[in-house]
Amino acid sequence: MTAPNRPIILTAAPVGFSRDGSLDLGASRRILEFIASSGTDGAFVLGTTGEFPSLTQQERHELTKLSLDVLRGKRVVVHVGAPSAFQVRALLADARDLGATSVGVLTPYYLPASDDAVFDFYRSIAAEAGGLDVYAYLFTGRTGNAVSPDLLGKIATLPHIVGAKISGESLEKVSSYRAAVPAGFQLFTGGDRDIARVRAHGIDGVVSGVASVLPAPFVAVADSVERSDDDALARLQPAVDDAVDTVLGDPARIKAGLALQGVDAGTSRMALDPVDEATRAQLERVVSEHG
Repeated sequence: MTAPNRPIILTAAPVGFSRDGSLDLGASRRILEFIASSGTDGAFVLGTTGEFPSLTQQERHELTKLSLDVLRGKRVVVHVGAPSAFQVRALLADARDLGATSVGVLTPYYLPASDDAVFDFYRSIAAEAGGLDVYAYLFTGRTGNAVSPDLLGKIATLPHIVGAKISGESLEKVSSYRAAVPAGFQLFTGGDRDIARVRAHGIDGVVSGVASVLPAPFVAVADSVERSDDDALARLQPAVDDAVDTVLGDPARIKAGLALQGVDAGTSRMALDPVDEATRAQLERVVSEHG
């Protein structure tokens, strides 16, 4: 169990693909094995870093099964987000059948949704979520649908909704949700740079794509927070900043960084810039210094 003041680190796991765009389960397994031995607390799988919009339902089934197998004993949140509650319910049921105990659900996206529509979306999902812990996933910059603290507070009253991951917002904005939700409702930020400060702001931890390739600085910071070692935190923050500024949470860069550590992580399926020689040199440096 994580110590009360230690920030939880969930890695945002990438997915490996072949050069023709097909799913590479071997590469995906190698990524998950790296995460399993990284010292982090677990993973948020099939989310943004996992290029979930490009995955078929069958691929999500296969990757959920693989993730739960490789990360057995770790904390695993399986993202089952989709534009409609109809799709989410099917993905949720499949994840539960495969043994998942926690799922993440992105807000509705693409079409604009009112607060009432967003609440009804989560209410429909909560009604089908028996046996699961559900984390709302808020990412206004990608979905176009904002969730205010008041709305999250209302969503938090629904059965099985136990927490939220909030991405693309400042630490201060994420912390503003704390007063609106019940005690014990877990809040995670996608702002992995802020790991040293999250607990002081009432946030339980980070979901970090960068930690899937460079976990060491994040684990060291979490250890130092647990010890209340401010001197160590001051020394370690530049390494976290360097890792975040170089990797940028980009799936292509993450997989290139893994390859530099001997992990054949495959390539990406979505329309991402390839890693050029200048970027590769930057990745080589941060892997050498922080890997």
